[in-house]
Amino acid sequence: MLHTRQDIQRLKLSYQQTLANQLVTAVLILDQKLNICYLNPAAEALLIKSLYKLYGSPFDLIFANTSITKSRLEQLLTTGQEFTDSEIVIEFNKNHRFTAEVTASSVEFYRIPHILIEFKQIDQQKQISLEIFQHQQWIAARDLIKGLAHEIKNPLGGLRGAAQLLNKELDEEQQEYTAMIIEQADRLTNLVDRLLGPNQLPQVKSYNIHSVLEKVCQVVNFSSEQEIELKRDYDPSIPNIECDQEKIQQAVLNIVNNAIQAIKSDNKITIKTRIASNATINGKQIKLAVKISIIDDGPGIPEKIQDTLFYPMVSGRSNGTGLGLSISQTLINQHQGKLSCQSRPGHTEFIILLPLS
Repeated sequence: MLHTRQDIQRLKLSYQQTLANQLVTAVLILDQKLNICYLNPAAEALLIKSLYKLYGSPFDLIFANTSITKSRLEQLLTTGQEFTDSEIVIEFNKNHRFTAEVTASSVEFYRIPHILIEFKQIDQQKQISLEIFQHQQWIAARDLIKGLAHEIKNPLGGLRGAAQLLNKELDEEQQEYTAMIIEQADRLTNLVDRLLGPNQLPQVKSYNIHSVLEKVCQVVNFSSEQEIELKRDYDPSIPNIECDQEKIQQAVLNIVNNAIQAIKSDNKITIKTRIASNATINGKQIKLAVKISIIDDGPGIPEKIQDTLFYPMVSGRSNGTGLGLSISQTLINQHQGKLSCQSRPGHTEFIILLPLS
């Protein structure tokens, strides 16, 4: 069957539109005035706006305050030289913000130059890469601290033993000095033991995660000098989890105690549990996990220490040892889980993910 040139052109355009609509990558087309004249369904889904709503809008409605500028796009129309920018932060509105890799190229429709912009959201890949890097850095820092702690602990034992022997040879007045040596040696030994962290493997049994968290709440209510509002927001449908009850309690208690020291009496702490599906734990995809969130509405964690928060000896308080969160990280890591933090003024959230079998 013969086709005219117009039939072939219509067929070509039909295929092009169908293929664009099937693409997973978001595609946006700008006319010569740099106004939006087409969005494929993937772009509509990513921007949460339809072509009907965005048709005829200027490009900077989407790409404002990014490296995708009017001068670059005009140059692209003139020269046809495509460009790619990675990690473009697109803030389409206050409630919708994402990071994308953007490629802009020149295309012709009806012999008129247009600009085709492809953009792919990369927030998840970026987050996974960051988590893997931070986890590797945490392991390296932990191993370094453990190595140093062992090197310090051995001579400390000899120092304490020598002071005890010397103590027997001295009169009562001079024994005051050896007693001080023994006391300080014991203090440093205790610090070194804390730096080495928990070394016993978890004694795993089946537990209801809420009974574990309730024991943490009881300890906090009995021991805290401040009157803190401690809220529970539990998901009762969560099944039993295989864990070491004492280690999970210690990990959560360290986080809650840190929050208590950071907030004021009129602030509150919320312990929330949910099921997380398709969670990423240290670069691995986990189908189902228990998500425990410890949330406070205090001043937040200083931005300069957020990336190294779980390293030993890192603390936001002048009198802090920086060991509590490092120990919590070790305890959660022993359960093949993940401990992370999101913080801004008025909202700090520590998130524990524990895989569900």
